[in-house]
Amino acid sequence: MDLSYPIGKFEWPQSVTAEMRTQWIEDIAAGPRRFRRAVEGLDDAQLDTPYRPAGWTVRQVIHHLADSHINSYCRFRLALTETEPRVKGYEEKDWANLADARSMPVEVSLSLLESLHARWVVLLRSLGDAEFARTFHHSDLGVVRLDSSLALYSWHTKHHSAHITGLRERMGWK
Repeated sequence: MDLSYPIGKFEWPQSVTAEMRTQWIEDIAAGPRRFRRAVEGLDDAQLDTPYRPAGWTVRQVIHHLADSHINSYCRFRLALTETEPRVKGYEEKDWANLADARSMPVEVSLSLLESLHARWVVLLRSLGDAEFARTFHHSDLGVVRLDSSLALYSWHTKHHSAHITGLRERMGWK
């Protein structure tokens, strides 16, 4: 198994159906429960274990999820209220090495993700075809449709959960 991509690399969808969007929204809705289950019962030493050699620790992964999903939520809101807004990528690795991501209790980001996803899912469920076709211009990715970004974050939710659950399985952490 590829420890970097335990569920495979993300592939941008060529076309998107309403059924696909519904499933991706459900993945976003389930994300906070998935993250909580992934770290349930882990102690600080386990939370500070990298999920792969030279990878982030479990703690950093949870805080990265909060960072990334906040950025995505804001990008959705910008794209819904502006014409193809320009959004900036960020240095994920540098953010993951800041003191808060290396040392804060994961509960802080787990609680944030629960609240964030609650709002995000209400927003997502309110959107129709025209809104999902709206775009933003990402500094690294170029023009991105909201339905494609939804696909990315559905994958992102499962991708990082699999990093943690895969580590738990390999280490025999029950």
